[in-house]
Amino acid sequence: MLALRLSRRLHLAVQLRRLLVSAASAGTAFLLLCSLGHALNHQDAPAASALRLAWCAAPLAATVYLAVAVARADPVTRPRPGLSAIGIGPGRLMAMSAITTALACALGSLLALAVFLHLRGDLTGLPFDGAAADSLAAGLPLPYPAVLTLLALVPAVAAAAVAFSRRPRESRPAPAEGTGRRYGRFGAYGLARRETFGAYGRFGARRAPGRAADGTKAPGTPAPAPAPDDGTPGGPATGTGDGAADVTAGGVLPARVHPADSATTDPTTTTDPAATAPAATTDPAATAPATTTGGTLTAPARPADPSPAPESAPAPRHGTTVLPWGVALLAVGLAVEAMAGGTRGTGAGVLGGWALTALGLALAGPGLTHLCGRLLQAVRPGALRLLAGRVLMEEAHRIGRPLGVVCAVASAAYAAAVLYTPGGSSFGPLRALGALVVGGCSVATLLTAAVEVKHARADTTGALLRLGAPAGLLRAAAALRAAALLALFAPLTLAVAELAALPLNHA
Repeated sequence: MLALRLSRRLHLAVQLRRLLVSAASAGTAFLLLCSLGHALNHQDAPAASALRLAWCAAPLAATVYLAVAVARADPVTRPRPGLSAIGIGPGRLMAMSAITTALACALGSLLALAVFLHLRGDLTGLPFDGAAADSLAAGLPLPYPAVLTLLALVPAVAAAAVAFSRRPRESRPAPAEGTGRRYGRFGAYGLARRETFGAYGRFGARRAPGRAADGTKAPGTPAPAPAPDDGTPGGPATGTGDGAADVTAGGVLPARVHPADSATTDPTTTTDPAATAPAATTDPAATAPATTTGGTLTAPARPADPSPAPESAPAPRHGTTVLPWGVALLAVGLAVEAMAGGTRGTGAGVLGGWALTALGLALAGPGLTHLCGRLLQAVRPGALRLLAGRVLMEEAHRIGRPLGVVCAVASAAYAAAVLYTPGGSSFGPLRALGALVVGGCSVATLLTAAVEVKHARADTTGALLRLGAPAGLLRAAAALRAAALLALFAPLTLAVAELAALPLNHA
């Protein structure tokens, strides 16, 4: 209910994007229902009906991709300060986004059902009653469980994808110094950081500051104050610094003391007289007296290092790490299309090859966009090229993937144009509807990502204008970015299209 109330005050562009999601859902649901009608009409050929249903995966994936992009750019479900105070946290915002997407897709599915029943002739009183009665099995009853399953497929998948993409992500900051857990003997001073494998075996890894390689103190190193007498026979105890029992006169064997773990050192082991002289020290743990309990020395706790712990560097978001995987998937997809080219573009092999090609281009898109931004800044860039390149590098993860999908759709359209020549097989209205849904969703997703990037950089643009940057410079930088992306992705699309259409020409 809250999402519906907030939707009434939304901008017209936001409502238009939601209507695009409903239209895409209507087209996909209609294609699914048409595959059901084909299965009812051709019950003796289940393989052909299953192939038609499999080809509906392309418009389904395009619709879900558009729904995720629209939900990400929706201002209603965007986190804002103060919402958690009234009980609307990240989890509830995720639920609102998923419910809004499900309602938009359900509206499109209901519209598709009405059109399907009207073309079958079940609904009368409107133009084109029963126009496709022969192909939609008008004389056979519809299996209502199958109809409801197909109609609920698009809203369910889209809502699940939106909920997964908008799930709350908790940031885990790096632990501060001294907030770790105890590790036993080597962590006896209190809270210690976990050591890496082999840290105690490396030469000099545990050597204390101011200690020579043979374990003796270096000249000029101040010695810590001796521990007070605790009344035990044999005089004061000398602690090992690791919490173990110390040497007493009662016959206890001396514990093995590591050079870096001992808090005090026997003066007889030093070779420099200056090392035994008392000197002032700035370490409070060295001047604090040690306490004993039951014959066991407890070393004084060392204060935590006031310097902040080094934070781990954030993971790169520009997608260059998955660029090799995208290129590999693109090559595999083209190889699969080449091996399945003899089926004239209607077999499952062509569908699998096209899916791998689209996935490879989508994965390679952010990395290619980031490299395009780097190329813009090469060879002594000016203010214009520097600004355009930096924006491309920063926003590569947002616009790179939709660009890759658009390239995949364009290459598939070129291959389909080569396959369905005027003298060849007919394209058909259902194929035209599927191509319209896939192409429209890919272009709409790219435009939505561009609008999202513009809104995300509104503060930066305002700051540049306040600093005196001319508005013409910002427009020129935007035009330069578009030209650079076109110069990179247009030849790539043509090359992929030619390679995809090559086996179809010889089929």
